[in-house]
Amino acid sequence: MANVLDEIIDGVREDLAARERLLPAAEVQAAAAARPAALDAWAALGGGQPAGELRVIAEVKRQSPSKGALADIADPASLAARYAEGGASVISVLTEQRRFGGSLADFDAVRAAVGIPLLRKDFTVEEYQVHEARAHGADLVLLIVAALDDARLAGLLELTRSLGMEALVETHTEDEIDRAAAVDARIVGVNVRNLKTLDVDRGVFGRLADRLPDGAVAVAESGVRGPEDVAYYAAHGAGAILVGEALVTHGDPRARIQEFKRAGAAAIAARPGAH
Repeated sequence: MANVLDEIIDGVREDLAARERLLPAAEVQAAAAARPAALDAWAALGGGQPAGELRVIAEVKRQSPSKGALADIADPASLAARYAEGGASVISVLTEQRRFGGSLADFDAVRAAVGIPLLRKDFTVEEYQVHEARAHGADLVLLIVAALDDARLAGLLELTRSLGMEALVETHTEDEIDRAAAVDARIVGVNVRNLKTLDVDRGVFGRLADRLPDGAVAVAESGVRGPEDVAYYAAHGAGAILVGEALVTHGDPRARIQEFKRAGAAAIAARPGAH
């Protein structure tokens, strides 16, 4: 079976080449250097702080390869503002167009509307994209271990940090977690969606959580339908969740985030040794 990630990245590279023809790398690098300092996403996600609160990375997500169209988001800035009001620590904005219907225009609208850290959610495989993210005001980029060899992973993470940003380093297996740890990733996501079948198995997080590097912010990605899923992730060591579909399809995303945060805090408080 074809790897969906590989198919997506093929399209990402084509679209990237088109953008590079319009805006040369030197201009993007200059724009990145001219931006004000990035916000501290590590601290926003609880990095270095005692566990007690579950952080929420709330995603502006129009569609997905597994579900197709999710929501008609006419005003991403308004949605992001509701996320922030609900207590989101970081807002993720999809900018991949072919499979997710996102755009840098969506990102720019959200950046102008909120003052909390933003994750530029795309499939980062080239240095150009990291400079591009910073030029648009991103504080985090996504680095998917499965899409990068060790040298490229280390190089992109180093560049990201040199620009004042952080990376959500996404993993799916024990080996990928070890590779993330080897480059000193500080924010490590476990995506419980199978890259080949797109099936979701929340138990993947529970099985891999003990493998995550000490001191890293552990982010549970995919599979959040309701508070019970949030509680499961928090009970197994998640410091944050990344959630999109359950918010964009809900009538009151602000209240939904608050509900998720309560469920997470209760689960964290009930962890063995929490008291």
